[in-house]
Amino acid sequence: MSNETKRNVFEDLVEELANAYIALDGEGIGEDLTNEDKQAYLKDYDIALPDDLPVIPKEVSEYIQERKAAHDSLAFALTARFIPNEVFEWMFTVTGDPDTELSQIEYVKQQDTFARAWVLGVWRVEETGEIVKLEAEK
Repeated sequence: MSNETKRNVFEDLVEELANAYIALDGEGIGEDLTNEDKQAYLKDYDIALPDDLPVIPKEVSEYIQERKAAHDSLAFALTARFIPNEVFEWMFTVTGDPDTELSQIEYVKQQDTFARAWVLGVWRVEETGEIVKLEAEK
């Protein structure tokens, strides 16, 4: 595994493209890519959403939105006795079989997905592909 961030890779790519663009310009093709152009690409990258958004069911999406609007904590939202049935089933049972519990590994993965969506404040709804992005708290 590399210690290089996606940002590092992107900055290298922007620099290489800028150099290639300048080289082409020397042959009369195109214009110079300015530092402002490079900075604009970097700014766009900074505000773009992550590629690996958590994917959660619609009911879980609605539940997170409700709990966030109520200013609840993640720990409270994960407390089983307060979770609606549909969310509980997603968190604790095998899909399509409410009588079968998830294994510990599957359960932890579901909690991780829930927590990532909660912390990022953005996720993809499984059924529709819609991206839900919560407004930043003020």
